[in-house]
Amino acid sequence: MSARITCAALSGMIALLATAAAAADAGPPRTAFVTLGTMGGPVPDGHRSQPANAIVRDGKTYLVDTGDGAVGQMARAGLPLPGVRAIFLSHLHVDHIGGLAAILGLRNQTEARDVLTIYGPPGTRELVAGLVASLQPSAKAGYGIPGKPWTPPEKTVAVIELQDGDTVRVDDMTVKAAQNTHYDFAPGSIEDHSYKSFALRFDLPDRSIAYTGDTGPSEAVERLASGVDLLVSEMIDMDATMDRVARNSPNMPAAIKSVMVRHLSTHHLTPEDVGAMAARAKVKALAVTHIAGGTSDAGRTRAYAATIAKSFAGPVAIANDLDRF
Repeated sequence: MSARITCAALSGMIALLATAAAAADAGPPRTAFVTLGTMGGPVPDGHRSQPANAIVRDGKTYLVDTGDGAVGQMARAGLPLPGVRAIFLSHLHVDHIGGLAAILGLRNQTEARDVLTIYGPPGTRELVAGLVASLQPSAKAGYGIPGKPWTPPEKTVAVIELQDGDTVRVDDMTVKAAQNTHYDFAPGSIEDHSYKSFALRFDLPDRSIAYTGDTGPSEAVERLASGVDLLVSEMIDMDATMDRVARNSPNMPAAIKSVMVRHLSTHHLTPEDVGAMAARAKVKALAVTHIAGGTSDAGRTRAYAATIAKSFAGPVAIANDLDRF
C-alpha cells in the first residue's frame, strides 16, 4: 500500500511490516481492503474517484459503497465485475451510490445470471427498485436480435435492509452495522426510522476491518471498531472544504452556507477526531479515506498524519485511489 506516515508512526509501521513478514511463510494475505475511490463529498476534483471500496478475498469481491466511477476503478484494480459477491452501502447519499446503476446495468448487459445481494440502510429497496426500473428499456431491447430472451434485471438482484446492530453472515465473513452520527435526526423519529447511516465491521478468518462510513464523532462507531486490525476512517479538512465550496458555489446564500457548515462540522471527522477515535478503539492500524477538501499535497498529507499521530500511536496511511491494505 502507498502510505504517508509520520516519524511518530514509523515505529508502529515497522512493527506491522515485521508481523507481516513473519507470516509470509504462510503465503500472501487472503484478504485485502482496496480503496477504489477516496474522494470526500459530492464535488469531483479530477484527481480522486468518488467513495468506493472493495474487500477482496480468495478471488471474490465485496464492494463497500459504490460511488460514481466504481466499475472503472475496479477494472484499474484488476477486479472483474462478475467477481462481485455482495455490495454493502453505508448510506444513500449519491456520492456513495452513484456507481450502483452502472454495476447493475453492466451485469445485466453482460448477461450475469447469479443474484447479487445488496445490503444497506432503510431506503435501499426503493433505490434499487428505481434503478432496476430504469434498466427495462435496455434489457428488453437486448442486443437487438429478434426473439432472443433477456434476463429481467429484477431477477438478478436482491436487497436486504439493515437496522442498527444487525449482524449478517456472507460466505465466511460476519458483517455488523452500527448507526453513526452522519445524520442528526431525533432517535425514534420518523426521519430516524426512515434514514440511517451506518458504520460497518467485517470479521473474516484472517483479519477484522471496520469502516466508519460518513460519520461525526461516535461512541457507537468506537465500540464497533474496538480492537480491529484495520480501521478505515473518513476525514474532513474543514478549511479546504469550505474553500472548495466557495469556488464551486460563489453565490451560495448565507442561510444555505450556515447549514453546510453545520453539516460538515458535526457529521464528519477532523484529523483530531480520527486520531482520538482510533486511539480509544485501540485499533491496530488506520487508513484514512473519503478525504473531504480535495486532493492534498505532500505538505497537507504530512500535516494530517502528524495531527492524527498526536493521539494514535499506530501505523497511519492517508489513502490514495487503488491502495491496498
